[in-house]
Amino acid sequence: MRRFLVLLATLAVCAGLSTLPAAATPSYCGLGWGSQDRTSSHYSAATVTDVRAGRHECFDRLVIDLSGPVAGYQAGYVGTVTQDGSGAPVPLRGGAFLQITVLAPAYDDAGNSTYTPSNRTELLSTNGYPTFRQVAFAGSFEGRTTVGLGTRARLPFRVSTLDSPARVVVDVAHHW
Repeated sequence: MRRFLVLLATLAVCAGLSTLPAAATPSYCGLGWGSQDRTSSHYSAATVTDVRAGRHECFDRLVIDLSGPVAGYQAGYVGTVTQDGSGAPVPLRGGAFLQITVLAPAYDDAGNSTYTPSNRTELLSTNGYPTFRQVAFAGSFEGRTTVGLGTRARLPFRVSTLDSPARVVVDVAHHW
């Protein structure tokens, strides 16, 4: 009889927990991002000048600096990041790959480079980053500059543009 009462009490508690609203469990760090493609189709006369990154409590951040008014962008998870112009694959470490294209060149009107990484396959060190595994330069062609970002897994991300200084910012959450 005692086992029956314990079983009944357990079932009652489980039934009560299942009726709690879904909103009672907030998303990771309160982030409401997803993992679908992001696009803003505004071209700019600005040029790419630098790529840098930073760590935050809930996400890792990739920043693409520009010389002038903010450009548009295309960002999304892909099976393989490809080089601008040639379409050759860009090898990356990680469980998922973000291809980030800024609608601004990495060269000026005379064809001079405005961003020349010392190592195209390792734009910056990702040691100590919870989410980032590798950042690689995929080229600049016909007014578009592409960066490949290897991440730990396909995680939620957001893209934003900021002024003063002008930049395109990609934040990738540490968890779902």
